Amino acid sequence: MGRGLRYQFNGKRFCGNTSKMEVHDFNLEDRREFAYRIEEVIASCHAKGFVPDTLEQAHKEGYHNCVYCIGMSAR
Repeated sequence: MGRGLRYQFNGKRFCGNTSKMEVHDFNLEDRREFAYRIEEVIASCHAKGFVPDTLEQAHKEGYHNCVYCIGMSAR
């Protein structure tokens, strides 16, 4: 999986989409048939990292799971 525009997320696992308040998992995005393209989020400047880089932190900040790469969205 090429990360192209993702250089600022190298070594990170999770990426938040600030416009949709969704969290995406770089390790899982290509596992589903309708995988969401994180590159589009990053290119549109709606990407956000988390400290610490955990799903729990994303949830604490109000982000919901992407239904395509993580599943079990609260929406």
